[in-house]
Amino acid sequence: MNRLKNETSPYLLQHANNPVDWHPWDDRAIETAKKENKPILLSIGYSSCHWCHVMAHESFENNSVAKLMNQHFVNIKVDREERPDLDRIYQLAHQILARKSGGWPLTMFIDPNDLLPFFGGTYFPPQASQQTPGFRDVLKGLAEAYGGKKKEMKDFKDQLSKALIETLGGGEPGDLDPQMVDRACGQIDSSFDDQRGGFSEAPKFPHPAGLELLADAACTDDQAQAERAYQMLDLTLAGIAHGGIFDHLGGGFFRYSTDADWTIPHFEKMLYDNGPLLSLYAARAAQTESAWFSSVAIRTADWLVNEMQLPAGGFCTSLDADSDGAEGKYYVWGKKEIEDTVGDAYDAFADTFGLNESANFEKQWHLRLSAPAADAPVLAEDPTANLETARRHLLEVRAARPAPGRDNKVLVSWNALAIRGLADTAIQLGKNDYADAATRAVDFIRDVHWKDGRLFATSRDGEAKHAAYLDDYAYLLDALLVLLAARWRDTDLSFAIELADQLLQQFEDPEHGGFFFTASDQETVLQRPRAFGDDSMPSGNGVAARALLELGFLIGETRYYDAAVRTLKAGMSAAGRWPSAHSTLMRALRDHTAPPPRVVLRTRAGADTQAFTDHVKRSLSARARCYTIPDDADALPGLLSERKAEPDAPVTAYFCNGHQCSAPTTDAEAFAASLEN
Repeated sequence: MNRLKNETSPYLLQHANNPVDWHPWDDRAIETAKKENKPILLSIGYSSCHWCHVMAHESFENNSVAKLMNQHFVNIKVDREERPDLDRIYQLAHQILARKSGGWPLTMFIDPNDLLPFFGGTYFPPQASQQTPGFRDVLKGLAEAYGGKKKEMKDFKDQLSKALIETLGGGEPGDLDPQMVDRACGQIDSSFDDQRGGFSEAPKFPHPAGLELLADAACTDDQAQAERAYQMLDLTLAGIAHGGIFDHLGGGFFRYSTDADWTIPHFEKMLYDNGPLLSLYAARAAQTESAWFSSVAIRTADWLVNEMQLPAGGFCTSLDADSDGAEGKYYVWGKKEIEDTVGDAYDAFADTFGLNESANFEKQWHLRLSAPAADAPVLAEDPTANLETARRHLLEVRAARPAPGRDNKVLVSWNALAIRGLADTAIQLGKNDYADAATRAVDFIRDVHWKDGRLFATSRDGEAKHAAYLDDYAYLLDALLVLLAARWRDTDLSFAIELADQLLQQFEDPEHGGFFFTASDQETVLQRPRAFGDDSMPSGNGVAARALLELGFLIGETRYYDAAVRTLKAGMSAAGRWPSAHSTLMRALRDHTAPPPRVVLRTRAGADTQAFTDHVKRSLSARARCYTIPDDADALPGLLSERKAEPDAPVTAYFCNGHQCSAPTTDAEAFAASLEN
């Protein structure tokens, strides 16, 4: 076994028995490369990555390829989910080198003396194809070139280093421009698929950050703007929910669709996709009273709790795309297998899920519904409601198949997205058991990942490691605030304040504003990133700005509010070039220029708040936040300490908009009138 045998990452452990002499990323590996005057071969992937498995089987498990790797390189394997800092740096380096986007597995060849890459790619086949050189040829060519082209390499790496600094630095602060939100929505509109939803041809990703911006933009008095925003949002959500990117039997969403019609997914399920999509479906289910969207949200939440939540409370990272050696094998069906399983329900099932059409995945069927109507995408009823028994029987059959691998490490940032999704579902659909599940996850993170006032990013089997990143702090702060609206706990507010303080102390750029991706005392490789755009997950700076605004308004703490404004100004120059790529930051900008309404209800024991919360949902926009705080909540900080329960009143309501708050109201009808005004 190689040095990976001592790691906890399931992905790294998958490679511990390779004939490749793999190292984890550490000082020992880098010093070995310097001492032996060998370049580093850096391979970055993750456990549920299909093409990572393919390259492993073709090359890393091949003795002749491993011999070349061991002879000429020091080989380092990195789990991109444990080290997003390294992945972010070297993905961008690859993009600059190759002039195209990267992906996984990421394969970079690096000079150990300055850690700058001189060549890179993603998946390399063992033999050359028309598009890609063979991996053996790459290894031989780079081993020969490394020793003989140091001068040309230096000039090239100087240019690369400059490009990385310019790209990752974030630019200079700029003035806040509220019109940038409209520009972002316009760019989203210009790429919208009016027939199928979504924002591209194949491959088609859900892009939750852009959908969330549309949901915010629809909360406006401009009726035409609201209708167009909802049209794009609803057709996309309907396309996903009808298509094969949604697991119609088990719930949850696959990562993306390989086609433009949302039919055949890439079959891995990632926690970071499911949390934000769950929030979106729960919100639109409540707004539209759609039983179909509600069903999609509930099945996804149930999947998170039943299949992804560990007994200790944290959520697993992902499910593999492959099972029994083939991608998607766990999820696809033959007609006879379905007919034998569902019996008399077969005709209705076949009509609903497209079994009367041609096979859509390698001579078998991956379940999907017929495409939604572009002019009326939101169904009032659940089209699968009468097939619940058939669905249950098929799930029993599927459960007996060899299951996809589950990456059971816990990532704080991804857990925070799941926590928020469950808390949103509890609020929107009145499902308190989902708030229970979210609370268990928060308690796990506090118990395992929070040590001496600092977060650790990842854990497995209760062992936490790797100092946390911006996304961990920002996402968790944001999730705690949503969970406080679902269920108040003083300890969660205290935890949120501690996280906010660490954000300001350890991550903020004191000169330019905004937040670095790594803390001030973490390892810096090539450059300390300060990025504002969204990628597969929302921008850490955008989430931090939104959460700090909310916390600042809630407790009246100007430090948090001011840091959020500095972050917005810091991101303006980057966002100005392509605001739709900065959708989360644009949401924060809208929260600053048009603060969402905020209601605080102070309640006596046993008080019924239904009349008050119904008025909030009926009269205020979906952006509104309502916190129900019992009158025995201890030592509330700042302005919250002034939001007291009136004597002898079951409920005392405070309505706030930005920094301005109304006088307290104890009568539900008077409260409703104040909201209408």
